[in-house]
Amino acid sequence: MSGLTTGWTTPAQAVALPVTVAVPLLGLGAVLLLRRHPNLREAASVLSGVALVAAVLSLWPAAGQDLRFELWTWLPGLSLEFALEPLGLLFATVAAVLWPVTTVFATGYLRAEDEHHQTRFFAFFALTIAAAMWIALSANLITLFIGYEIMTLATWPLVTHKGGAEGRRGGRTYLVVLLTTSIGLLLPAIVWTWLLAGTTEFRPGGVLAGQAGPGVLTVLYALYLFGVGKAALMPVHRWLPAAMVAPTPVSALLHAVAVVKAGVFTVLKVTFHVFGLDTLDVSGAARPMMWAAAFTLIAAAVVATRADNLKRRLAYSTVSQLAYIVLAATLARDVAMAGGALHLVTHAVGKITLFLCAGAIAVTANKTRVSELDGLGRAMPWTFAAFLAATVSIVGLPPLGGTWSKWLLLMGAAEADQVVMLVVLLVGSLLALAYLMPIPTRAFFRPPPEEPAHGEARAALVGPLILTAFGCVALFFAAEAVLAPLTAILELP
Repeated sequence: MSGLTTGWTTPAQAVALPVTVAVPLLGLGAVLLLRRHPNLREAASVLSGVALVAAVLSLWPAAGQDLRFELWTWLPGLSLEFALEPLGLLFATVAAVLWPVTTVFATGYLRAEDEHHQTRFFAFFALTIAAAMWIALSANLITLFIGYEIMTLATWPLVTHKGGAEGRRGGRTYLVVLLTTSIGLLLPAIVWTWLLAGTTEFRPGGVLAGQAGPGVLTVLYALYLFGVGKAALMPVHRWLPAAMVAPTPVSALLHAVAVVKAGVFTVLKVTFHVFGLDTLDVSGAARPMMWAAAFTLIAAAVVATRADNLKRRLAYSTVSQLAYIVLAATLARDVAMAGGALHLVTHAVGKITLFLCAGAIAVTANKTRVSELDGLGRAMPWTFAAFLAATVSIVGLPPLGGTWSKWLLLMGAAEADQVVMLVVLLVGSLLALAYLMPIPTRAFFRPPPEEPAHGEARAALVGPLILTAFGCVALFFAAEAVLAPLTAILELP
């Protein structure tokens, strides 16, 4: 059974949803067809990204309308179906906008490093974005789970792209942790939800109200949050630092564009559309996971402060910053959910900037450790200025975008009377300042051990990171517009 159910008014609007899912797959096909023509292959990849941005942005004017595209129904309550809703629209927009930016950077990076199997890289990159669109537009848990697993399998060849023993070891950890958590925890949680509620559909306010007691809901919520391994809650976070063996554009993909954002998006989606904020608040089912998120937030930040390898420091920064979003979900307040959704966006733009800077530094200066960066800002001023902008945003200081997501999270903790969590959020930002700010400070204010024999990174590398750094600034002024679609489902002040 298949069809389109919609409240839309024009055929062009109605077709936008399946087109959005299909565009990256068309890009994948173009990459494979043009594999013998690198310039055309990469141009096709960038153009596919631009087309996807256009498709996603076409959905924004009708964010509050109902659009469903049913692919197949197995049983009542079990179907493959896409739907438009505000949280999914935010995630789809993040992945779509950052795809062409990362592709331009990847082109410069792979050519500078003379990487092998570049066609394979761009093909699996496109497949990963297709999986992101699938997840973002999923109408139910079954559809989301399929997209979630496709993403895991599509990114594994990217993680192991460099090959060698270290690459295989990192890829093995990546695959084992993510598949074990999803199949061993997430899938049973989905089945349990279906048995309790008789449906796997996402509904505003959730489907589990009155279906189970506090004890069952507590266990079920824990299964979901640990089962979504891509959200990187400790102790199921090891895949993320292990995946740093991948080329830097893959690290950017993992941390900003698709993978971890698919994880925290799933946490937000399940919290609001499966459990419901009222159900979680009344039952107290989210409180144990609140402490798990708080522990992850602080512990990962402490590890980041001690890491000298730049990509490892950024990896543990990601683990800590993702915990902000999980913590937002567990507070079970509308304003906290808005903060979590906004942090999904601001962290994505900030963290991709940091990883692009790390890649530019590695390619241009052949430096991979924080202790090696003294004085490098004089030779690479644009790169380290962008790093500084992203740092200020992730810490949560004005006038950068992260200011508002951190502020909403603090308001959510205060509204929930969670004083300890309020302190955790503030300490986490101080630790972020401690592990990120020394990097541009060393680069700009410490004397170099020797005069650099190079200048700024090549244009294909520095252009994208300047663009994303500008995005960090723009989000400070555009936060209200980003949150606008959420007013349809959240009660915001």
